[in-house]
Amino acid sequence: MMKQIVVSVLGLFLLLTISIGAVSAHHSYLLSVQQLRAGLTKAPSMTEKGFILIDVRSAQEHAGGFIPGTDLNIDFREIQARHRDIGAQPEDHLVVYCQSGRRSNIAAETLADLGYRHVYNVTGSMDAWLAAGFPIERGTR
Repeated sequence: MMKQIVVSVLGLFLLLTISIGAVSAHHSYLLSVQQLRAGLTKAPSMTEKGFILIDVRSAQEHAGGFIPGTDLNIDFREIQARHRDIGAQPEDHLVVYCQSGRRSNIAAETLADLGYRHVYNVTGSMDAWLAAGFPIERGTR
């Protein structure tokens, strides 16, 4: 009984210290527009944005177009093995997206399991971004 209580309390503590949140495509777009209005002529860096934006789709999908300001493209299946490539600290804010939100949700959970405390999934991901008519960039990151 005591062991169950300890495990339950520890689980609650971890839930309080690690968050997986959601951010809408619209909110992500507003952050991009805010950076442009601030006079930035190039894509803002992580320190200017306050978060790291990661496309967790395949390299082929990424090359077809991505959200402006994307910092990295790491396939969701490789996120556990390549998470150090992100260059983030556990307290940094990480925002992930894919095509529909399913793979980015898996990536967000994986990053949280690895100890990153502030992980966000773009709700609807690229599908929502495109449906809203927001611009995309082409190439690779």
